[in-house]
This record gives sequence, C-alpha cells and structure tokens, in this order.
Amino acid sequence: MSDPSTPGQKRLIYRLHAVQRMLTRGISEADIAQIVAQGKAIEDYPSDWPYPSKLVLGWLESRPIHVVFAESSHEIIVITVYEPDPNLWESGFEKRKP
Repeated sequence: MSDPSTPGQKRLIYRLHAVQRMLTRGISEADIAQIVAQGKAIEDYPSDWPYPSKLVLGWLESRPIHVVFAESSHEIIVITVYEPDPNLWESGFEKRKP
C-alpha cells in the first residue's frame, strides 16, 4: 500500500485488538498491508457497523492468515488478524467447515 498521504490512497488504521494479535502472532504491518491489498475476500459482513467489513485470506509463505477489516471512504480499519484453525476451516482456508 502506498503512502497514505498520496491522494486516492486509504490509510491503514489498526484496532488495539488487531495490534495485540499481530504482536503475539509475529505478523507485521507490512504483512497486513500486503494481505489487505492482494488477499482474497472470502466473507462479507455488510451489516457491520459503523462500516461493512470483510474477511480476507492471505499467505505469508506457506502460512495462511485471515484479516478482518472495515473500509470507509478514506481509511481501512484492521479489526483482527489470525491464523485460521484447520479444525474450523476446510482445506485452503476459504470456507468454514459445516
């Protein structure tokens, strides 16, 4: 993601919960910026407030990472970050197990 001061670019904002998870899981801001920009949207939460949010899957080498974020007209708000549990997600980590 480019410099947030560049016109048309959205600023990344991290909720405290996301920062805590990133620190405990060894995930950097650069990792999150890459996943937000290039990850695959796998779930949408259109009724989340104050902004609709989505769940995105990205990969750090062979490590799957899920990022939940909301998006306003001028910023992206990272809500949480985690490594999906293979007991809860199907192979590929794109779909929840029934």
